Amino acid sequence: MLARFLLPLLLLAASFKLYLKDGSWQLVSEYKVEQDRVRYYSVERSDWEEIPLELADLKRTGKEIQDRQARDKEEARLIEEEDKAEREARREVARVPEDAGVFFADGGEIRPLKQAEIKVNNDKRRSILKVLTPLPVITGKATVEIDGETSAFAVHTELPEFYFRLSQPQRFGIIKLTPGKGIRVVEKITIIPVSKEMVEEPQPVEIFRRQVGENLYKVWPMEALAPGEYAAVEYTEGKVNLQVWDFAYKPKK
Repeated sequence: MLARFLLPLLLLAASFKLYLKDGSWQLVSEYKVEQDRVRYYSVERSDWEEIPLELADLKRTGKEIQDRQARDKEEARLIEEEDKAEREARREVARVPEDAGVFFADGGEIRPLKQAEIKVNNDKRRSILKVLTPLPVITGKATVEIDGETSAFAVHTELPEFYFRLSQPQRFGIIKLTPGKGIRVVEKITIIPVSKEMVEEPQPVEIFRRQVGENLYKVWPMEALAPGEYAAVEYTEGKVNLQVWDFAYKPKK
Protein backbone atom coordinates (compact mmCIF):
# COMPACT_ATOMS: atom_id res chain seq x y z
CA MET A 1 0.00 0.00 0.00
CA LEU A 2 2.80 2.45 0.96
CA ALA A 3 4.76 1.80 -2.24
CA ARG A 4 1.71 2.69 -4.35
CA PHE A 5 1.67 6.17 -2.82
CA LEU A 6 5.44 6.62 -2.85
CA LEU A 7 5.84 5.95 -6.59
CA PRO A 8 3.89 9.03 -7.75
CA LEU A 9 5.78 11.16 -5.22
CA LEU A 10 9.14 9.94 -6.49
CA LEU A 11 8.12 10.55 -10.09
CA LEU A 12 6.96 14.05 -9.21
CA ALA A 13 10.21 14.79 -7.39
CA ALA A 14 12.23 13.77 -10.46
CA SER A 15 10.06 15.75 -12.87
CA PHE A 16 10.55 19.23 -14.29
CA LYS A 17 8.82 21.68 -16.60
CA LEU A 18 9.43 21.57 -20.33
CA TYR A 19 8.54 25.12 -21.35
CA LEU A 20 6.96 26.11 -24.64
CA LYS A 21 7.50 29.47 -26.32
CA ASP A 22 3.85 30.43 -25.79
CA GLY A 23 4.48 30.38 -22.00
CA SER A 24 2.78 27.05 -21.31
CA TRP A 25 4.63 23.97 -20.12
CA GLN A 26 4.49 20.21 -19.84
CA LEU A 27 5.50 18.31 -16.71
CA VAL A 28 8.07 15.77 -17.90
CA SER A 29 10.62 13.36 -16.44
CA GLU A 30 13.01 13.59 -19.42
CA TYR A 31 13.25 14.87 -22.98
CA LYS A 32 15.53 14.59 -26.02
CA VAL A 33 15.89 16.49 -29.27
CA GLU A 34 15.54 14.41 -32.44
CA GLN A 35 16.22 16.54 -35.54
CA ASP A 36 13.28 18.96 -35.70
CA ARG A 37 11.25 17.30 -32.91
CA VAL A 38 11.40 17.23 -29.11
CA ARG A 39 10.39 13.93 -27.57
CA TYR A 40 9.46 13.96 -23.89
CA TYR A 41 7.98 11.60 -21.32
CA SER A 42 4.78 13.12 -19.94
CA VAL A 43 4.38 12.62 -16.19
CA GLU A 44 0.67 13.40 -16.46
CA ARG A 45 -0.07 10.80 -19.16
CA SER A 46 2.77 8.35 -18.44
CA ASP A 47 3.71 8.11 -22.11
CA TRP A 48 6.15 9.45 -24.70
CA GLU A 49 4.98 12.44 -26.73
CA GLU A 50 6.59 14.89 -29.13
CA ILE A 51 6.28 18.48 -30.34
CA PRO A 52 8.03 20.51 -33.08
CA LEU A 53 11.41 21.81 -31.91
CA GLU A 54 10.47 25.37 -32.87
CA LEU A 55 7.69 25.36 -30.25
CA ALA A 56 9.92 24.37 -27.31
CA ASP A 57 11.70 26.92 -25.14
CA LEU A 58 14.75 24.80 -24.33
CA LYS A 59 16.78 27.76 -23.05
CA ARG A 60 14.29 28.49 -20.28
CA THR A 61 13.88 24.78 -19.57
CA GLY A 62 17.65 24.27 -19.27
CA LYS A 63 18.08 27.28 -16.97
CA GLU A 64 15.37 26.02 -14.63
CA ILE A 65 17.00 22.60 -14.51
CA GLN A 66 20.38 24.17 -13.66
CA ASP A 67 18.83 26.40 -10.98
CA ARG A 68 17.08 23.42 -9.45
CA GLN A 69 20.26 21.33 -9.44
CA ALA A 70 22.11 24.20 -7.74
CA ARG A 71 19.38 24.47 -5.07
CA ASP A 72 19.42 20.71 -4.51
CA LYS A 73 23.20 20.75 -4.18
CA GLU A 74 23.10 23.64 -1.68
CA GLU A 75 20.33 21.96 0.32
CA ALA A 76 22.34 18.72 0.44
CA ARG A 77 25.38 20.68 1.64
CA LEU A 78 23.40 22.38 4.40
CA ILE A 79 21.87 19.09 5.52
CA GLU A 80 25.32 17.50 5.62
CA GLU A 81 26.70 20.41 7.67
CA GLU A 82 23.74 20.27 10.04
CA ASP A 83 24.13 16.50 10.49
CA LYS A 84 27.84 16.95 11.13
CA ALA A 85 27.17 19.69 13.71
CA GLU A 86 24.57 17.51 15.44
CA ARG A 87 26.95 14.55 15.56
CA GLU A 88 29.69 16.74 17.04
CA ALA A 89 27.22 18.19 19.58
CA ARG A 90 26.13 14.69 20.63
CA ARG A 91 29.75 13.64 21.08
CA GLU A 92 30.45 16.73 23.17
CA VAL A 93 27.35 16.23 25.34
CA ALA A 94 28.42 12.62 25.94
CA ARG A 95 31.64 13.96 27.48
CA VAL A 96 29.80 16.11 30.07
CA PRO A 97 30.08 14.35 33.47
CA GLU A 98 26.92 12.87 34.95
CA ASP A 99 27.42 14.71 38.25
CA ALA A 100 25.49 17.94 38.78
CA GLY A 101 27.51 21.09 38.25
CA VAL A 102 28.77 23.60 35.69
CA PHE A 103 31.26 22.75 32.95
CA PHE A 104 33.16 24.97 30.52
CA ALA A 105 33.27 23.83 26.87
CA ASP A 106 36.89 24.61 26.02
CA GLY A 107 37.10 23.62 22.36
CA GLY A 108 36.83 19.85 22.41
CA GLU A 109 37.60 19.66 26.14
CA ILE A 110 35.04 19.81 28.96
CA ARG A 111 36.43 21.47 32.11
CA PRO A 112 34.49 21.46 35.41
CA LEU A 113 34.17 24.67 37.40
CA LYS A 114 34.68 24.50 41.16
CA GLN A 115 31.71 25.53 43.25
CA ALA A 116 32.56 28.64 45.24
CA GLU A 117 32.29 29.11 48.98
CA ILE A 118 30.02 32.11 49.44
CA LYS A 119 29.54 34.35 52.44
CA VAL A 120 26.86 36.76 53.59
CA ASN A 121 28.18 40.06 54.92
CA ASN A 122 25.92 42.56 56.72
CA ASP A 123 28.82 44.63 58.08
CA LYS A 124 28.33 42.95 61.48
CA ARG A 125 29.36 39.42 60.72
CA ARG A 126 30.08 37.10 57.79
CA SER A 127 28.38 33.72 57.51
CA ILE A 128 30.01 31.01 55.41
CA LEU A 129 27.35 29.29 53.27
CA LYS A 130 28.09 26.96 50.39
CA VAL A 131 24.39 27.04 49.49
CA LEU A 132 22.18 29.84 50.79
CA THR A 133 19.27 27.84 52.21
CA PRO A 134 17.97 29.63 54.16
CA LEU A 135 19.67 33.02 54.36
CA PRO A 136 20.12 34.30 57.91
CA VAL A 137 17.38 36.90 58.44
CA ILE A 138 19.17 40.12 59.33
CA THR A 139 17.13 43.26 58.75
CA GLY A 140 18.84 45.82 56.53
CA LYS A 141 21.34 45.43 53.70
CA ALA A 142 23.75 42.60 53.07
CA THR A 143 26.00 41.32 50.33
CA VAL A 144 26.75 37.83 49.11
CA GLU A 145 30.51 37.58 48.58
CA ILE A 146 33.33 35.33 47.42
CA ASP A 147 36.82 35.69 48.86
CA GLY A 148 39.55 36.86 46.50
CA GLU A 149 39.63 39.62 43.92
CA THR A 150 39.85 37.29 40.93
CA SER A 151 38.85 33.73 40.11
CA ALA A 152 41.38 30.95 39.74
CA PHE A 153 39.35 29.72 36.75
CA ALA A 154 39.93 31.91 33.69
CA VAL A 155 38.38 31.74 30.22
CA HIS A 156 39.89 33.51 27.23
CA THR A 157 36.96 33.65 24.82
CA GLU A 158 34.49 36.54 24.84
CA LEU A 159 31.56 34.20 24.19
CA PRO A 160 32.27 31.27 26.53
CA GLU A 161 29.98 28.24 26.44
CA PHE A 162 28.95 26.36 29.56
CA TYR A 163 26.98 23.24 30.37
CA PHE A 164 24.67 23.27 33.38
CA ARG A 165 23.76 19.82 34.67
CA LEU A 166 21.03 20.42 37.22
CA SER A 167 20.30 18.14 40.15
CA GLN A 168 16.70 19.38 40.07
CA PRO A 169 14.68 21.82 37.94
CA GLN A 170 15.60 25.38 38.91
CA ARG A 171 16.65 28.68 37.41
CA PHE A 172 20.21 29.31 36.27
CA GLY A 173 22.31 31.83 34.37
CA ILE A 174 25.45 33.95 34.34
CA ILE A 175 25.99 37.07 36.44
CA LYS A 176 28.70 39.73 36.61
CA LEU A 177 30.54 40.08 39.90
CA THR A 178 31.62 43.36 41.47
CA PRO A 179 35.27 43.40 42.62
CA GLY A 180 36.05 44.75 46.09
CA LYS A 181 38.97 44.77 48.48
CA GLY A 182 39.89 41.12 48.80
CA ILE A 183 36.43 39.97 47.68
CA ARG A 184 33.97 39.81 44.80
CA VAL A 185 30.33 40.72 45.41
CA VAL A 186 27.89 38.18 43.93
CA GLU A 187 24.76 40.20 44.70
CA LYS A 188 23.30 42.75 47.06
CA ILE A 189 20.36 41.88 49.30
CA THR A 190 17.92 44.17 51.05
CA ILE A 191 15.91 42.63 53.91
CA ILE A 192 12.78 44.69 54.49
CA PRO A 193 11.85 45.21 58.17
CA VAL A 194 8.65 43.68 59.57
CA SER A 195 7.80 41.65 56.44
CA LYS A 196 11.36 40.23 56.29
CA GLU A 197 11.00 40.20 52.49
CA MET A 198 14.35 39.77 50.73
CA VAL A 199 15.11 41.75 47.57
CA GLU A 200 18.04 40.42 45.55
CA GLU A 201 20.09 42.60 43.19
CA PRO A 202 22.37 40.51 40.97
CA GLN A 203 23.85 41.75 37.69
CA PRO A 204 22.56 39.20 35.16
CA VAL A 205 24.20 38.60 31.79
CA GLU A 206 21.78 38.09 28.89
CA ILE A 207 22.25 34.54 27.66
CA PHE A 208 21.12 32.01 25.13
CA ARG A 209 20.16 28.62 26.55
CA ARG A 210 19.44 25.31 24.84
CA GLN A 211 18.39 22.06 26.44
CA VAL A 212 20.60 19.22 25.17
CA GLY A 213 19.59 16.45 27.58
CA GLU A 214 17.62 15.68 30.70
CA ASN A 215 18.40 18.51 33.15
CA LEU A 216 21.36 19.40 30.90
CA TYR A 217 21.57 22.83 29.25
CA LYS A 218 24.11 24.63 27.10
CA VAL A 219 24.45 28.34 27.89
CA TRP A 220 26.41 31.19 26.29
CA PRO A 221 26.23 35.02 26.40
CA MET A 222 24.15 36.94 23.85
CA GLU A 223 26.89 39.56 23.57
CA ALA A 224 30.63 39.48 24.02
CA LEU A 225 31.70 39.69 27.66
CA ALA A 226 33.74 42.61 28.89
CA PRO A 227 36.92 41.57 30.72
CA GLY A 228 36.15 40.97 34.37
CA GLU A 229 34.76 38.64 37.01
CA TYR A 230 31.67 36.48 36.47
CA ALA A 231 29.85 33.48 37.86
CA ALA A 232 27.53 30.76 36.70
CA VAL A 233 24.67 30.51 39.19
CA GLU A 234 21.72 28.32 40.07
CA TYR A 235 18.90 29.63 42.22
CA THR A 236 15.25 29.26 43.17
CA GLU A 237 12.91 32.08 42.15
CA GLY A 238 11.45 33.92 45.14
CA LYS A 239 13.94 32.43 47.62
CA VAL A 240 17.43 33.55 48.46
CA ASN A 241 18.89 30.20 47.45
CA LEU A 242 22.14 30.40 45.53
CA GLN A 243 24.88 28.14 44.17
CA VAL A 244 27.87 29.83 42.54
CA TRP A 245 30.67 28.74 40.17
CA ASP A 246 32.99 31.71 39.60
CA PHE A 247 35.21 32.45 36.60
CA ALA A 248 37.13 35.35 35.11
CA TYR A 249 37.17 36.45 31.48
CA LYS A 250 40.72 37.45 30.56
CA PRO A 251 41.32 38.09 26.85
CA LYS A 252 44.50 36.63 25.44
CA LYS A 253 47.13 39.26 24.79
